[in-house]
Amino acid sequence: MPFKIVRNNITLVKADAIVNTANPMPVVGGGTDSAIYDAAGREELLSKRREIGEIKPGDARVTEAFALDAKYIIHTVGPMWIDGAHGEMDVLRNCYRNSLELAGELSCKSIAFPLISTGVYGFPKDEALQIALAEINRFLLKADMLVILVVFDRKSFELSGKLLSGIEEYIDENGVDVTVKREYGPNSRFHAEYRSNHLSMRELQPAKKLSDVLGEAGKSFQDKLFELIDASGMTDVEVYKKANIDRKVFSSIKCKKDYKPSKKTAVSFAIALKLDMDATKDLLGRAGFALSPSSRFDLIISYFVEKKIYDIYEINAALFEYDEQILG
Repeated sequence: MPFKIVRNNITLVKADAIVNTANPMPVVGGGTDSAIYDAAGREELLSKRREIGEIKPGDARVTEAFALDAKYIIHTVGPMWIDGAHGEMDVLRNCYRNSLELAGELSCKSIAFPLISTGVYGFPKDEALQIALAEINRFLLKADMLVILVVFDRKSFELSGKLLSGIEEYIDENGVDVTVKREYGPNSRFHAEYRSNHLSMRELQPAKKLSDVLGEAGKSFQDKLFELIDASGMTDVEVYKKANIDRKVFSSIKCKKDYKPSKKTAVSFAIALKLDMDATKDLLGRAGFALSPSSRFDLIISYFVEKKIYDIYEINAALFEYDEQILG
């Protein structure tokens, strides 16, 4: 996939370019900066960094990576958080934008970022995450590169309070099955009664006409997917990029007869095509999948589809927060 989030030490991540949250002056700072210097070889890296001299906030410069499992280290200076009214947002956007553009100029196939400025510089983690995702999204719509967002630990990663509370409320309201099964066991009388009542309520929903059902019969996942792509007015490239799907994977879907997607892949295309809930379920069904109130992954996907939030980067951030596999 073109974008992924991992929980790791960035010095252990393999990528063509590793992004360092650098000190403006050629000295070793704390946090990520210090860790990268230690892993790369402090004296060798510092010598090259001195040749660059001062780096202005938002700018990006490159050195070789020395002992790191990478070709380059891209040094960018993030903003010190004051109150949000001193250009901090623009500087942080430039950090990601300039680093990505520089990686492109260097013909990098992959780049790994920390969440810039969220350590000792004090940038609010939820706002920093939104900026990072927006800039990565903007870049990947026009470029082919693997972008890895590296989160050191759970404290380093934070969704917006509004989004998090909305997801929690949705799971509470719609994921009773998860709670009942956890507290009483999947084979308990309480769980069986809940499932029976839940399914009975769903049966009250208007049924499709038999003629409509028969008219859709026989269409495979592939048939339906490309019918939806044609109807969307988007190009194939736009769709697979919005789905966070690799070009080679998309080519396989297009060329291999009776291609069997994973559930994540099928959901990714539903998000990219901005399908409503019925259309999402229909597309998943053609691949042999369903959305279940017993699955936290499925509940999170359902929340975003029902709210008509189709930003796959934001969805992946939410899935990562809940330790679920991300889309793509």
